[in-house]
Amino acid sequence: MRDKLRISTTTRRVAFIGMLGALALVLSALEAMIPPLPMLPPGAKLGLSNIVTMYAAGTVGLLPALCIALLKGLFTGCMQGAVAFFMSTAGGLASTFVMWLLLRPQKKPFGMLGLGVAGALTHNMAQLGVAVLLTTPAVGYYAPWLLIFGIAAGIVTGLVLRTVSPLLERFRP
Repeated sequence: MRDKLRISTTTRRVAFIGMLGALALVLSALEAMIPPLPMLPPGAKLGLSNIVTMYAAGTVGLLPALCIALLKGLFTGCMQGAVAFFMSTAGGLASTFVMWLLLRPQKKPFGMLGLGVAGALTHNMAQLGVAVLLTTPAVGYYAPWLLIFGIAAGIVTGLVLRTVSPLLERFRP
């Protein structure tokens, strides 16, 4: 089929990255519809769309993965306002960069679970840093709860990525 359509490798790559961006937005929108659980810190989410940036950081490279993280931040800003934009963008860009760094070595010492946890913790701490800058340093008291929740969320997202990676690889150019 690919040969009959004569689609260049660059075109397939751009389409694949666009598909990943769309997937990140859909997951972000779906997650926004989930009501917050009362025992969690304000704004704590599972980070389903971070699965896409985690996959992108390991397969299509840092720049496209950062573009997807920025796209997610813009989407969040359009849906929830400026504070959400700054927090989402800071968390997304920082976590994508850290996950990309952890994926660089030939041997991946952390696996998908470790990658998910590192990404979630980085995301939460970057968001907390922005919250401290935009509001009051008192929000720093959420840090222990965000660390605990980040570890749990990172394990879940790492497990999901490990499960869906073979499916995504079927579409990768």
